[in-house]
Amino acid sequence: MSTQAALKPTAVSDEEYQARIEAAKAALGDRLAILGHHYQREEVYRHAHYTGDSLMLSRQAAASQADFIVFCGVHFMAEVADILSRPEQVVILPDLSAGCSMADMANLAKVERAWRELGEVLGDADAAITPVTYINSAADLKAFCGRHGGIVCTSSNARAVLEWSYERRGKVLFFPDQHLGRNTAHTMGMPLDDMVVWDFDRPLGGLTPEQIRAARLILWKGFCSVHQMFRPEHIDRFLEQHPGTRVIAHPECSFEVCRKAEFVGSTEYIIRTIAESAPGTRWLVGTELNLVQRLHERFSHEGKSVHFMSPTICMCSTMFRIDARHLCESLENLVAGRIVNRIKVPADEAQEARTALDRMLAL
Repeated sequence: MSTQAALKPTAVSDEEYQARIEAAKAALGDRLAILGHHYQREEVYRHAHYTGDSLMLSRQAAASQADFIVFCGVHFMAEVADILSRPEQVVILPDLSAGCSMADMANLAKVERAWRELGEVLGDADAAITPVTYINSAADLKAFCGRHGGIVCTSSNARAVLEWSYERRGKVLFFPDQHLGRNTAHTMGMPLDDMVVWDFDRPLGGLTPEQIRAARLILWKGFCSVHQMFRPEHIDRFLEQHPGTRVIAHPECSFEVCRKAEFVGSTEYIIRTIAESAPGTRWLVGTELNLVQRLHERFSHEGKSVHFMSPTICMCSTMFRIDARHLCESLENLVAGRIVNRIKVPADEAQEARTALDRMLAL
């Protein structure tokens, strides 16, 4: 055998990774909590001790007795877990490249510049505007909201958060997802004319001072790459072929899609609504592919058909980076006493971010 052939790495089968993950879980026992987000691929999701959306998972892990929290999700989720967990708990992200394209559309430098420019128009941004960040954002933006009297929201509580915000100030700066903000405010009765979109690549967000003064809701020009794939015509074509289908969409979808959907809500709302529906119901779902496939398999025995809204396959590509190999390596490193890919938010930043999160949790 040649030296080159001898050095060639041996491929590891999925079955072997699954067995090694189970062995590492057994070795770590109660010291370990694996968190699996709804959008995670099945080969990883099946090993989770807790499954759900990002905030619920972080709270469950923080309440557990685990020493190690391995978050099979994306970077901002692991940051939230670190902020909410106890100081002695260690949060690990199996692949540091698992980020969020939406979260990346709003960074601290751009938001602080927007805040300065809004202050130049309005006189005092802190007196005029409540900053609201979707939980799908970096910890430093949650901290920004904490020190400017703002708050964090999820797709489940966005309406309550906006109501809280408007009780305090006349305007809201909502980032990073424009669609969640627009869809939520519209359900509250706010006309679209009261909303403007802040283009973070243009001076004054591409707006005039008059537009800024007149607006009640300033929406950051951000979006989820998965949920923007769904179009109103996808719904129309499906209903032509399958009349009577129930349509449900996540509020990160466009305004036009949400207007056509019969139900709009968070991932937990989507799961609960389909679970509680009558046997034999057909559903067209506007959210991430792994969740839709899991729902189809879960409820097929009840005669329910759950379909992905877009004809183009689209999944959360950054979430997809965490696979069985990354999870296996993370766990085996812990068994060996090595902590790899720890997520640790700086103390001052974590304290300010916790302030914004606590405001939300108090609602």
